[in-house]
Amino acid sequence: MSETPRSRETGGDTSTGLPQRRTGHAFAHTPHRSDSRPPQTPRGVRQPDPGGRPGTIPPVPGRPAILLLLLSLLGLALTTWQVLVSGPLITPDENLSRALVRTVPDAVTERLADLGNIPVAVPVLALAMAYAVRRSRAWAPALTAGLAMALVPAVIVPLKEWTARPGPLEPWAAGYYPSGHTATSAVAYVGAALLIGPYTRRGWPLAVALVLTGATAAGLILRGWHWPLDVLASCFLCTPLLMAVAGVVRRTVRPPA
Repeated sequence: MSETPRSRETGGDTSTGLPQRRTGHAFAHTPHRSDSRPPQTPRGVRQPDPGGRPGTIPPVPGRPAILLLLLSLLGLALTTWQVLVSGPLITPDENLSRALVRTVPDAVTERLADLGNIPVAVPVLALAMAYAVRRSRAWAPALTAGLAMALVPAVIVPLKEWTARPGPLEPWAAGYYPSGHTATSAVAYVGAALLIGPYTRRGWPLAVALVLTGATAAGLILRGWHWPLDVLASCFLCTPLLMAVAGVVRRTVRPPA
C-alpha cells in the first residue's frame, strides 16, 4: 500500500520537532503599541510599595511612618499640656535638671550648645541644599528642607510666648519652652543628612547628624539653659518636619547606580 502524505508527516520522530505558533483567532486581536512596550504591566512585575502592596504608585506612607507622626504630635501635645498646667511631669523634669546642671564644665557645654546657633547650623543646611540641587537638578527636596527650617521659628516663638516657662538658672525670665536651639540643630543637621544621604550610599551622614543634635541637646541641659522637657518637646516638634523632607527626597531623588 502506498504511503499517503499524512502518514509521511506523522511517521517520523515527532519528539524532536518544535511546536509551531499558530496565527489563529487568539492572536489576531492582540494589541500592539508603536513604542514596542507591552500593552499592560503584568501583575507579577509591579513594584511593591513600602507596605508590601503591589502596584501602588507613588508609594503611600506606611504604617510605621503614620504611627511615628501620631506619636510625635501626641508627645508634643502632652509635654505642652504639662508645662501649661504644671502637671506631674514637671517635678521629675526639674529634679533631673538640678541633678545634671553644671556636672560638666561650662567651657564644654557651651561649645556643645553653640551647635544649635543659627550662624552655625543653618549654613550646614544651606550647603547641603546647594549640593543636592547640583547633583539631582531637582529643587523640591532642597526647598522642602528650607521651608522646614523657616517653620522652626514660626512655631517655636508662639509656643514660647504661650507657655512662658522660666529657665533652670533664670527663674525670673520666661520663654524657655520649647528649645529653639534643639529644633534648629535637628532640622539643620538631620535635614542636611537626608539631602546628601542618597549620594553617599552609606549611613554616616545621618549618624553624624544625630550625634550633633544629641550633643546640642546635652549641652543645653547640662549648661542649665533648658529643662529636659524643653529639649524633648523640640524633638517631637521637628519629627513631622523631617518626615516631610524625607518623603520628598524619597520620591524625587534617584540614587546613583
